[in-house]
Amino acid sequence: MQPHNIVSREEWTAARKAHLAREKELTRARDRLAAERRELPWVKLEKDYVFDGPDGKQTLADLFGGRSQLIVNHFMLGPGWKEGCVGCSFGADNVEGALQHLAQRDVAYVAVSRAPLAEIEAYRKRMGWKFRWVSSFASDFNYDFHVSFRPGDTAGGKVEYNYAMIETAMDELPGYSVFTRDAGNTYHTYSSYARGAEETLVTYRLLDMTPKGRDEGPDGNLMKWVKRHDEYASAPAAAACCHS
Repeated sequence: MQPHNIVSREEWTAARKAHLAREKELTRARDRLAAERRELPWVKLEKDYVFDGPDGKQTLADLFGGRSQLIVNHFMLGPGWKEGCVGCSFGADNVEGALQHLAQRDVAYVAVSRAPLAEIEAYRKRMGWKFRWVSSFASDFNYDFHVSFRPGDTAGGKVEYNYAMIETAMDELPGYSVFTRDAGNTYHTYSSYARGAEETLVTYRLLDMTPKGRDEGPDGNLMKWVKRHDEYASAPAAAACCHS
């Protein structure tokens, strides 16, 4: 951490007030952006998606659980993977505590991965998460929302992701999609990919308040420090034992 100016309380307060004005600008800009997001047009879904869940086969409409809004976490856990993506796992830790509050605002939340249900359940048990998590293994869902890619998709070296053609060798990438139900129809209202998921990371918001910030280096790569929560040296022994 680089040395900082040490000043009087009065000088500090003046600097803090100037920065507060910038923070308020950002808050108002975020409010405007959220309002614009809510005004985006919708797309009516014509395809029937079916998922494997702990309670059996479920359609996308079933995942709403009687609510009118649904947030889908496109969690990177492909078939045969031994464990889920580190970044997606970090994100899941950040959202777990919000679920009961989302439910009070007519919002359902579910994670969707292409891994078969048994592999999903094994990893969820290890992590101790309670949110609903279903498999799209037998569905086109992940492909249609551009978070999973067939071998033919990546053969040319580029895939469609985050509304552009990008180069990647990966067959799974992260994202969030939002849906709503009205008069028996399901609509796709929003999807966010790549750094868009940072909006869900409370840990980042707290780190951004500290002198060292995220402390991730110039490339901002969270993978340099973040681990699955049972892999930190300070992880409880009970969680660490779940590897077996």
